Amino acid sequence: MESKKTCIAMVPSPGLSHLIPIVEFAKLLLQQHNDYQITFLIPTLGPLNPSMKTILNTLPPNMDFIVLPQINIEDLPETHEPATQMKLIVKHSVPFLQEAVKSLISKTNLVALVFSMFSTDAHDVAKQFNLLSYLFYASGAVLFSFFLTFPNLDEAASTQFLESSYKTVNVPGVSDPYHVTELPDPFLCERSSDTYKSILDVCQKLSLFDGVIINTFTDLEPDAVRVLQERQKPCVYAVGPIIRNESNSEANMSVSLRWLEKQSPNSVVFVSFGSGGTLSHEQLNELAFGLEMSGSKFLWVVRVPSKHSSSAYFSGQKDDPLEYLPNGFLERTKEKGLVVTSWAPQVEILGHGSTGGFLSHCGWSSTLESVVNGVPVIAWPLFAEQKMNAKLLTDVLKVAVRPKIDDENGIVKREEVAKVIKRIMEGDESFVIRKRIEELRDGAANALSENGSSRKALSDLALKWH
Repeated sequence: MESKKTCIAMVPSPGLSHLIPIVEFAKLLLQQHNDYQITFLIPTLGPLNPSMKTILNTLPPNMDFIVLPQINIEDLPETHEPATQMKLIVKHSVPFLQEAVKSLISKTNLVALVFSMFSTDAHDVAKQFNLLSYLFYASGAVLFSFFLTFPNLDEAASTQFLESSYKTVNVPGVSDPYHVTELPDPFLCERSSDTYKSILDVCQKLSLFDGVIINTFTDLEPDAVRVLQERQKPCVYAVGPIIRNESNSEANMSVSLRWLEKQSPNSVVFVSFGSGGTLSHEQLNELAFGLEMSGSKFLWVVRVPSKHSSSAYFSGQKDDPLEYLPNGFLERTKEKGLVVTSWAPQVEILGHGSTGGFLSHCGWSSTLESVVNGVPVIAWPLFAEQKMNAKLLTDVLKVAVRPKIDDENGIVKREEVAKVIKRIMEGDESFVIRKRIEELRDGAANALSENGSSRKALSDLALKWH
């Protein structure tokens, strides 16, 4: 009788941005340990979007997926905070998850469940079936260290953080404290709010897992990784950097890459605020004038402006973003720059020899992509944990510069935009920064090499699952 294959089930948080990293992690695992079967159990509020369908329908052999039954939106309290909503979707999907796990156990040798950050409410399912439980943490070790510490900080706070006695917060593994305004937004809500209670509950559950798989590598965050690994529980595996190898199958045909082919090495600043970041109309204009003043070549992904910095995550864009640019801007800069709307193949652009700088919102995926490709950063964080990532890049790793915000209106002025572009693209400071990030690039490659720290961590994890 044929023995059952060892199976790992993975439960991503709802949404494309959570599915991609866990799928990439699974691919990396199977590249090095192809004797596993991996099944994704997908909680959902509605039909899968086309991008998610494409990813799931093109999974390699040894991977499959089960879309759990949709939960009823009327069962959810009304919330506009994405992390809270994701957590609630998973919580209401637990009965479906239990059935799916029971079915997998009958057909395979299921040994572990791997959860995303906002799937922690399903942790008890692993316990119920006597399975190992792991968290796949798609961000960095510093942020995870803060999450682990937060329940203790909460106990000592009498009111919300911004109004409490806290002005700064010490994070284990980080020498300089963070100012409270640099923390992710949910931590700064009223303590009585659902958003705050939701993120606190996530943090309190982190120590329950048998292990945590973190998308970072030792050379990038050595002190934070060391501090986490010195804890008895959870056991921490730094297996990164895990990034997508390509944006999509048609990316090489894009207008962006054809334009880059005509530019000199390291001459272009790539400007992008990730898959959801948006600027106000006033800030959009100042950025445009700053790019023009800098005299540098640029490739800019433009979105329709909004007062809400994460608005593109939640709504499609009906207007033409180009209509919001300053009058005559496109004509005046046509020899210097290329403006594309809404999306560009970021992975390929950062890997192109003509790209010399990256004006970025500092999301963790973008942070890793800039490091892996050795591209210096202009750090322009907008929301979520991006301010913490920006501090790591500028103050700790020293591979980024950060524009000063005008105190009067909270805007980065055009003169400041031009100044930071010149700092990253020209002169001695640029040379030093480029040298540092190229060293990190080599460290990233070494971590994933045969005897590297991340490769070893992944082997240790695979051994544990066997």
